[in-house]
Amino acid sequence: MKTILKHIASQNNFNCHDSKPLSGGDINEVFLLNCSEGNFVVKINSASQFPTMFDTEAKGLQLLKENSNFKIPMVIAKGTYQDTAYLILEYISSGKPSKNFSEKFAEALASLHKTTAEDFGLDHHNYIGSLPQQNGFCASASEFYISQRLEPQFKMAADNGFSFKNLEGFFKNISEAIPKEPPALVHGDLWNGNHMVSETGEPVLIDPAVAFALREMDIAMMKLFGGFSEEIFSNYNTIFALGEGWKERLPLWQLYYLLVHLNLFGSGYLSQVNSAIKKYS
Repeated sequence: MKTILKHIASQNNFNCHDSKPLSGGDINEVFLLNCSEGNFVVKINSASQFPTMFDTEAKGLQLLKENSNFKIPMVIAKGTYQDTAYLILEYISSGKPSKNFSEKFAEALASLHKTTAEDFGLDHHNYIGSLPQQNGFCASASEFYISQRLEPQFKMAADNGFSFKNLEGFFKNISEAIPKEPPALVHGDLWNGNHMVSETGEPVLIDPAVAFALREMDIAMMKLFGGFSEEIFSNYNTIFALGEGWKERLPLWQLYYLLVHLNLFGSGYLSQVNSAIKKYS
């Protein structure tokens, strides 16, 4: 592996002295490169298995950088070496949250979500974890959520041997429950592992699965696995109030992420998926 990393560094005119693995590489292998030019993070995976993953990640990071106040790692380079795809990013040292961290996080998330577009979707497809994520353009929130988020995951689940009853009735019910809000630029995979704190105490976002979607999806993912203070949600709601009934809708948005986990990790998530479906059936 060190040989591959040295070749990647050399390919980008970096003089690499050393490398070491970093935590958090569930899908990709992640390393810290110590070079004469500075420290960099490099993510690698199979170019044949995930041919566009790092291209879309780079685009997502750029969208976040241009449209929010979060600290976002700069994309340094991307490419391939033999069958290894790589993405080189700015290395951001971690630290402790500043005293007003919750307020800063909420302000940055609100500024991201206030970025809007004519339609739901994105001009390219990307990934959620290691799974493909569709972003076809849709005029309405319900059309986007059903056709671009839920249906592909339900199809994948069926291919994996899981079955669900009366999805047609379920889709009809949720289409009436989905609020008619404008598209919002979302991180798309905002669990606790995809945010960090910089050395200066600023909120940082990594590993996006961006789209112009429903902003409640980010809130729901933050709530699904925990790790975010209640102050963040309170401050966010003060800055950019969520629609009436947003708490009751959390299971609706969490269903997408639970289906992703079902398709990635298996039946351990089936009961939570069925519980979310039952709520709207």
